[in-house]
Formats: sequence, C-alpha cells, structure tokens
Amino acid sequence: MGVPTGFHEGELAVQRRAGVGGPAARLAGMLAPPDLSGGAAIFLRDRDLAVLTARDRDGLLWTSPLPGAPGFLVARDRSLEVHALPAPGDPLADLATDQPVGMIAIDFATRRRLRINGSLAGAGPSGLTVAVDQAYGNCPQYIQRRHLHRPPGSAGTRVPEVRSGDSPDAEDVRLIRAADTFFLGTAHPTRGADASHRGGTPGFVRADSDGLWWPDYPGNNMFNSLGNLAADSTAALLFLDFTTGTTLQLSGTAAVDWTAPGVPGDDGGTGRRVRFAPRRVVRTTVPVLAETVAPYPRNPPLTDTPDQETP
Repeated sequence: MGVPTGFHEGELAVQRRAGVGGPAARLAGMLAPPDLSGGAAIFLRDRDLAVLTARDRDGLLWTSPLPGAPGFLVARDRSLEVHALPAPGDPLADLATDQPVGMIAIDFATRRRLRINGSLAGAGPSGLTVAVDQAYGNCPQYIQRRHLHRPPGSAGTRVPEVRSGDSPDAEDVRLIRAADTFFLGTAHPTRGADASHRGGTPGFVRADSDGLWWPDYPGNNMFNSLGNLAADSTAALLFLDFTTGTTLQLSGTAAVDWTAPGVPGDDGGTGRRVRFAPRRVVRTTVPVLAETVAPYPRNPPLTDTPDQETP
C-alpha cells in the first residue's frame, strides 16, 4: 500500500471553515510523493539550518534545531541524509527510529523554505536518514531576513547548560515576547509529523496566565499545521534567540480559537488564533547567530497592547 496523498480530514475541515476549500484543492498536488533530485537537492545542500519535529522516548512531541555546515543535508530521490544530530541536552538527543518526523529547511537570507515529511529510517552516531513522503516549498511570507553564522569555537563538544521545567519562567517569557520567529511542530495520528515556520512583528506571540497564543496570518490555504491540530492537539514550539544562541523548546497542546475577524489581537484579520498550553520546557544553546535582521515588509502590525502576565 502506498503513502496516502492529498489533504487529510483535519486539513479539509479547517479549509471548509475558513471558506477556502476551492483554492486549497488546487494545491493538493503539492502533497504527492516527491523527487528530491534537481533544484530541491541543490537547495538542501546549501542550507546551514534545518528544524526537526519528532517524539522523544516518552512520546512527547518536540521541535529541535539542526544546524550544520552547507552540505550537511544530502537528498537523493526520496531519501534525505542529515549529517547532524540534536545537540546534547536537547529533548530529541536520543531519537527512536521508525517514527514519523517533519522537517523544514530554511534560508533566512533569501526567505526560502522547504518542508519535508516522512519517517525516520535511521539514526546513528553521525546523523539521521529520513524516508521522505512529502516535500514542498512555501512562500516567503513572514520570514525575517537574517544571515546566520556559527560563532568561533562552536565545533567543540562542550555540553551546553540546560534548564528544564514544566512551565516557562520569567526569562523564557521575555524571549518569547521579543521573538519575531518560531517553529511549530504538529502531528496527525496516521499521516505523520510536520514542522513549520511562523514569523511576525516582535510581540506577535502573546504570553499570559493561560499560556501562549498567536494570531494566524493569511497563508497558502493548505492549513497543514492547523489541520493536524484539528485531529491531534499535540504540539511543540521552538524559539531561537539569534543574538545569544539561546533556544527555547516547549512541548504541550494547542487548539485553534475562531474569533470574529478584527477583534483585538487578530493582527492578520483572519479571525483565527492558536492557543498553546505548555507541559514541558527546555532551554539550552546552539551555535546559530545573526547580528542583523530585516523584517518581512508586510508583517501585520500588532492590534492590541494587552497587559500580559507571566504564565
């Protein structure tokens, strides 16, 4: 039996509620089994950052950074070799194989990204092998332009300081509220895992006593992430502080709130927001820095100034 193609029931349900079933149907062909030869292989070869969504040994979903020198991603046909591993202290440092995984490779400098979904066929001391079921590009919307680099001496084996807990502390909340970028991991019970990018004006992710939330901006109408959440509330977030290399990973649950378009906080005017309840939090560091940022020119402005409380 082949890999299922097309949109699953969660994606279709969100598309219908958003009133974009027709436009979305025209994009279903993007989910067909891929061929990673040619342009996709070249794009992956030149990348220095990928992001991975998978489950740890306890079944918790996490989204983790995978930095590497250009050439660390090698694509052939429907297989992707990743010559990098989650860092020591990362929740996915000890990955189990034969599980669904989602990945996104991103070039902040050109605002390009490629999503890759499949299964983890191998995990060894030097890297991972992904059997790819889907691979497709996304538009440049909401990607803040950066030129990433690795700090001197970052190739060492020093284990970074790690903080873990059940909820974000005050330092975590400051990082979240200052962020203009994060990555969202979701999963479907039978169709696999996914990693996606979210970006906006700093402050677009709100933190309050109930957890975190952010407005859903207009996009490609496929609703891969929100469709997964309609079928499985499991979710994972990854925040990167590009000035210090600090990473913040959160594992928990998320749900879509449908509001009236234009209410305070509906920055994108879609009448949708995603609320996330953290269950586990890990803060560590990775060698990924950028000194300057050029905001995406059409980031929606913040439409509220809430009195945010520390969760």
